[in-house]
Parts: sequence; structure tokens; C-alpha cells
Amino acid sequence: MSCPGWYCGRILQDNGELSDCGSCSRGFRRNDTTFICEPCLGSPSLYDWLYLGFMVLMVLILHWFFIDMVSMRRSFSKNVLCLHITAFFEVLISSILALLATNPVGELTINSCGTRYLADWYTLLHNPQPNYEDKVYCTQEAVYPLYTIIFLFYTLSLLLMLLIRPWVCRKCLPRQGKMSIYAAMYFIPILILIHAVVGGLIYYSFPYLIVVISVISCAAHFAVRIEQTVSALIKSTVTQPRNVVIVLGHWGLHAYGIISLTQMQDPLMNGLLLLLVPLPAVFYIFTARFTDPTMFYL
Repeated sequence: MSCPGWYCGRILQDNGELSDCGSCSRGFRRNDTTFICEPCLGSPSLYDWLYLGFMVLMVLILHWFFIDMVSMRRSFSKNVLCLHITAFFEVLISSILALLATNPVGELTINSCGTRYLADWYTLLHNPQPNYEDKVYCTQEAVYPLYTIIFLFYTLSLLLMLLIRPWVCRKCLPRQGKMSIYAAMYFIPILILIHAVVGGLIYYSFPYLIVVISVISCAAHFAVRIEQTVSALIKSTVTQPRNVVIVLGHWGLHAYGIISLTQMQDPLMNGLLLLLVPLPAVFYIFTARFTDPTMFYL
């Protein structure tokens, strides 16, 4: 009754008999005791939801980044804000539709098989070959639905953008706005390719990626300022609404990374770590003068 490999299982057929060892159907995973494919009825863990949230945030942040870049404005305007809000609703609706289309269909929740090992993301690489003879193909989505739901979300996000954004750009930013559409038509397929290849690695490393990216992007935001004095950096951050929003966004992203790392298992200690969220920005502001190239002499 046993099956070779880590993922091969037997399907219980309508006549009560078991099939030969093979891949389980989508939404099923084998029971390691009976080797029978059983439906995935578990609920995603907090870490799983944080991972899905990260994948959604990544698309939204890239949309906002390219909208801000192509608009070439140093301050918020009504037209640019309109594009930002449009991108937010595109991503929000795409994520909701992806959840509704996944089992149980029509509900804002999903059934999950869970993730046990990194190999669960790459079952293609673990098809067994008993006695070095014929290979048994058992490729399947062992991490259902964490792998395919991301592809569905990316596809819906791209389709909604192509349906909605052109009309908004025509009213708000006829020239620059269309460049944000072209950018998304490049970066979303790139994200799909990255997820297909290294989705499992991202799943296990995304909390660290968030922390590192938020620190680097925060430093890059301050580095483009012409005046690198403490007073000038503080003044531009506090008085300009665009800079305030950007810095608060970096802090929120940094806090999300800390929550993903700790999962708030110790609420008191992990809550204290959130007090360190402004530290990268404060550190840059008060140390920027020591990195001024004009201060160094051969």
C-alpha cells in the first residue's frame, strides 16, 4: 500500500478501489500513514497570510513607485493621487477575486495543505525512480493554494489594470500616466517568472527581504536630497506631505517585516521591537553629514 517518494499517493476511486501511485489532484495531499490522497481542509497559518499579504503589497508598491516616477512631480497633485487610488483598488479587487475563486469558492478564506519543507514548493524535482527504473511522476501543488493563488492574483491584477487604468490615465495624466501601464506590463510578468522559479525561497525569506528592502529604500529616499544637513532633512520630511507619506510607508513596511519575523509570539517583547521602526530614518538623518564626499580628502 505504500508509495515511493515524498509526494506520490493513491486516489480513492468511486468504486472504492485505490488507484496506482501517482500525483494527487489539486487541493489534495497524501496522508503519510495511509498514502491516500486526502483533501486539504486546513486553515492557513498567520505566516501564510503574511506571505500572501507581502505578495500583494509588492505589486501595489511597484505600481505606486512607477506612477510616482513617471509623473515627475515633487509634490502630490490631484491627478497623481487619482492614479495612486486607482492602483490601490485594482490590487484590492484582484486580491479579493483571487480569494473568492479559491476553495471554498465564494468565501474570503481558503483551505490549505500547509507547508512542511522547502521541497514542497518544488515537487517537480522529487519524482521518485524506484530501483532506478521507470520514474513515477508525482508533480503536484503540495503547498496548495499558496503557489497557484499568486499566479491568479498576478493575472487578475494585470487584466484589471488594462481594463481600468487607461480610462483613468486619459482623464488624469494622458502623457505620463500611460508609462505606468507599460511599466506594469513588464514588471508583472517578471514577478510571475520569479514566483515560478523561486517562490519557495521567497516564502521562507520574505520577512528578511522586507526589513532589508525597507532600510535600503528609506536610505535611498533621503540620499536624493540635495541638502544633507540634519535640519534640512528633518524640515523636508516634516513639511512636505509627499515626503511624510513616503517615510510613513517605509515605517509601515519595516513594521510588517518585524511582525512577519516574530509573528508576535511574545507580544510584549515583539511589541517593543516595533519601537525600533523609525531607527533607520533617524540614523540616516543624524549620520548623513559624516558621509558627505566633500568631507574626505586624500
